[in-house]
Amino acid sequence: MTLSFELDPPVSRALRDEVLTLWADVSNAGGSVGFVPPVTVDEIRPELVRHLVAMAEGRTRLLVGRDGTGAVVATAFLTYNTHRLLRHWVWLYTVMVHPRHQGKGYGRDLLEAAADAARGLDGIEAIRLTCRGGLGLERFYGSCGYKEVGRIPGAIRVAPDDDRDDIFMLLPLP
Repeated sequence: MTLSFELDPPVSRALRDEVLTLWADVSNAGGSVGFVPPVTVDEIRPELVRHLVAMAEGRTRLLVGRDGTGAVVATAFLTYNTHRLLRHWVWLYTVMVHPRHQGKGYGRDLLEAAADAARGLDGIEAIRLTCRGGLGLERFYGSCGYKEVGRIPGAIRVAPDDDRDDIFMLLPLP
């Protein structure tokens, strides 16, 4: 089964709820998407609202991946830079694939769809993201063409005595 991807889907209550559930499921499975387990949809909701506000203001674009049943099982947010010297690249945030679909190549498919979406944005030449060290994410992103361009040791504190590197990755777009 392959996923179908949609950039800027209409935001409905159902879509919002599916993204919240996905975010909680990914977080609670140990995914590095801004929270540490255990977390509830109610704790995630304010962060999603911030993304939705940025979407309404035209600063962020939502990419969703749906499975054969139409369920949202993958997401990523592409966010424009507002500083005039940085407008030639976008940030990629909250890259998620549902845990039950991991290991099927959907993460690669999601990153490819995000790169295709970014190529369609006027003046965009690269995608930048950060990832949490200690999980091997930099190897995964590297295998998808991203290059590590910076690292801040111990910048992310996931628990007392558990600090992780904040790793900066860049994908130039041809």
